[in-house]
Amino acid sequence: MNTDSQQKKWWKNAVFYQIYPRSFADSNGDGIGDLQGIILKLDYLQYLGIDAIWLSPVCKSPQDDNGYDISDYQDIDPMFGTQDDMDMLIKEAKKRNIRIILDLVLNHSSDEHKWFLEAKKSRENPYHDYYIWRDGSEDTVPNDLKAAFGGSAWEWTPETQQYYFHQFSVKQPDLNWENPKLRREIYDMILWWMEKGVGGFRLDVIDQIAKEPDQNITVNGPNLHKYLKELSRETFQKGDLVTVGETWGATVELAKLYSNPDQSELSMIFQFEHICLDQEEGKEKWDLAPLPFLKLKQVMKRWQQELSGKGWNSLFWNNHDLPRIVSRWGEDKDYRIESAKMLAILLHGMQGTPYIYQGEELGMTNAAYEIEDYRDIETKNFYQERLKKGDLKEEIMRSIHAKSRDNARTPMQWNGKKNAGFTEGTPWIKVNPNYNSIHAEDQIKDTNSIFHCYKKLISFRKKHPVFTEGDFQLLLEDDENIFAYERTYKHVKLLVICNFFRKTINNPLATPENTTELLISNYPANEKTILKPYEARMYLIQT
Repeated sequence: MNTDSQQKKWWKNAVFYQIYPRSFADSNGDGIGDLQGIILKLDYLQYLGIDAIWLSPVCKSPQDDNGYDISDYQDIDPMFGTQDDMDMLIKEAKKRNIRIILDLVLNHSSDEHKWFLEAKKSRENPYHDYYIWRDGSEDTVPNDLKAAFGGSAWEWTPETQQYYFHQFSVKQPDLNWENPKLRREIYDMILWWMEKGVGGFRLDVIDQIAKEPDQNITVNGPNLHKYLKELSRETFQKGDLVTVGETWGATVELAKLYSNPDQSELSMIFQFEHICLDQEEGKEKWDLAPLPFLKLKQVMKRWQQELSGKGWNSLFWNNHDLPRIVSRWGEDKDYRIESAKMLAILLHGMQGTPYIYQGEELGMTNAAYEIEDYRDIETKNFYQERLKKGDLKEEIMRSIHAKSRDNARTPMQWNGKKNAGFTEGTPWIKVNPNYNSIHAEDQIKDTNSIFHCYKKLISFRKKHPVFTEGDFQLLLEDDENIFAYERTYKHVKLLVICNFFRKTINNPLATPENTTELLISNYPANEKTILKPYEARMYLIQT
């Protein structure tokens, strides 16, 4: 394999768009987004300019964790459509030069998967060893490991008089990657999807597949990179694919292994160091803390510089598990448009592959619902746990309004009509009430909108090699208001200057007149000596 082949690296100057299918577009009026709905919106995505769609899980599932509990990896859940619909989506996207990236959940399956239904029948069943079992008695769990969604990570099964291990819901038993037969089944399934024409895979919590629960190891187990190399060799390297791993436990050093340019493991990973900064240290995401701005700059700098030439970054502020960035680190009332554009300009000038989460290109915001309007299992479990601890309901709801995963899962806001144009029926989760003023139809018409800011940023990545190839240097490292950096490639510099906060400040970075082009900004031209609230500028400088 020619690892230097540009063909293998199409994803380096691509921009990805994540779709959460149940909330994107409903074609049949049942209140749930579906594959035909996505097909109807492909022209919108083509106009935006994206190259690939990362599709959150659409495989058959009981939907205990919104599709991240798969009961059949080679079938489509009826709520989203059929395998024929998926084939049509792949085909129609390809016509528009858009690739479909599937979300694969390889750490666990649903407890309704045929493997698990067989596995729990008896200890002698051929599928028993596809999962992780430990002996014990019904009143004594094997150890004190906790599940991410609350409670013990062990669940008793009367049929086998054993516990099975689950890192998430009790309906999501962990797969036993030590079993070569299981691994072979997984590889054959991936090759089947590759044959169907998918462009790659996002791999859910992939750093947890090599767990060793007896040693309390749930992430970055000793066999992790051995498994990933085998997985890549048996599947990904046989096609022109992109692969991105979700790795909450990644460090820069681990990322160099995951995204080694030799392509022996993955194309890139999602790391979450920057995203975990606004929580109390050593506590849960719900325990809110102010964003340490200087630390954010250092974290971004480290990932930019240390992966350069040795790996590859994914660039993101949002996904289906995270609150809306404009509500989180921007300002979603008076300066929603300015701060949404600033955060976009700041991120898209960096080295890596940008990921836009549905509605991010419109500046969609968090939604402050009452607890009964939330659908997310993690949010509901957190609410009950904190009530039991005696926390005040107001404080619990403050955390939920800030960090609930459902903030990202409210229906896509297409227009100002009923249900934001998402569905003719009753939506599975409430539409954000601000859809009358924030929606795609308005923004497509307005060339000064957040949508058109994203559209321009996407086009720059195709046009200017400095976006893909340039070295990164952080400027004004100790400035408590400005996030500025430059990228340098050959005789071209990209200069990005962002006022991260809601106040007017002096701008210490002058730019040479005769060799400089202002590529994009979020305010009309004004004095260069000041930066207005959330002002962002991106310059191209010929050196």
